[in-house]
Amino acid sequence: MKIYSADTWTIDELREQASDAGRRVLVIPAADTKKAVLQTFGEILDFPEHYGVNLDALNDSLHDFADTVTDDGKDPLTFIWQVPAVFRSDRSFGIICEILQDAESYAGKSLSVITVCL
Repeated sequence: MKIYSADTWTIDELREQASDAGRRVLVIPAADTKKAVLQTFGEILDFPEHYGVNLDALNDSLHDFADTVTDDGKDPLTFIWQVPAVFRSDRSFGIICEILQDAESYAGKSLSVITVCL
């Protein structure tokens, strides 16, 4: 997982770099609470209806999503997760980063994660 400052790279620049590398791009919009972040991931990644909107459910659902991305026959995928300053001070920010890193490792080259600190 790579972490960038929005002062250094814009979302459009990062999206263009990933596209130029032959990757699909999915932007995860900013959310400022743990619950809102978990809901946003669930909505954008189209997690199943039974998604529990908690850290364990995020971990499980991201692994299932990684399996899908690995087996779908499409170009590799890059998430660009936008993180506002207010959420970076939340303890769950570090845990979510670990979950994303784990999913990225699990999927190999099929999935990469970029975190942009707003």
